[in-house]
Amino acid sequence: MNRSFGLLVLLATAAFAYADAVDDVKNSTKKLSEKGNYSWRTTTDLGNTGGNFRPGPTEGKTEREVGTYLSLTRGDNTTEAVLKDKKGALKTEDGWKSLSELTADDGGSPNRGRFIARILENFKAPAEEAEDLASKTKNLKKMAETYSGDLTDEGAKQFLVRFRPPGNSEGPSNAKGFAKFWIKDGILSKYEYHVKGTVNFNGQERDVDRTTTVEIKDVGSTKVKIPEEASKKLS
Repeated sequence: MNRSFGLLVLLATAAFAYADAVDDVKNSTKKLSEKGNYSWRTTTDLGNTGGNFRPGPTEGKTEREVGTYLSLTRGDNTTEAVLKDKKGALKTEDGWKSLSELTADDGGSPNRGRFIARILENFKAPAEEAEDLASKTKNLKKMAETYSGDLTDEGAKQFLVRFRPPGNSEGPSNAKGFAKFWIKDGILSKYEYHVKGTVNFNGQERDVDRTTTVEIKDVGSTKVKIPEEASKKLS
């Protein structure tokens, strides 16, 4: 009985510690959102699974009453995008186009703008993404100013496959990963997640080993300016 009771105490203590850690991270994302504005930089490392492709960083700014501005670097190309109230626009060689214009069906021919637009349709700013990430992290533990834990099976699959081409319904296999969060003065300042597994892309299986790092800055002092032409596409 004493041994069983001791085990129950340990399990209960671990459960409370996990709940407290999740609450800490979620509260830090809430405080970040309440500041109303912030900037961030997202970097991606594909390890040995990216071949010659090395994605560049994404620079982002968000201001509650104005919207979100993104600068996405992929290879040698940098693309500007703006988002507000579940609508968005992308700057193309032909000027600014709405996400709905870019994702319109044209027979399935390759189109870089449409590919990015589909990704942006599911975009989440860091405060929202980090909260979602924390909810899908099991055994979240605090160590000094960081919190870390393994992703659930659902979380690993979700963050491994951020975009799935139309008609490709196969999910990833062998998905696993972990997440880590940094909190400073009660506010989320950085988070990172590492996922790996096998994905099916156009009938071909590919191994993915990806680490995504998001560093948050200029909290409370960020200003966003939406270009006039882009603003028209958000109406």
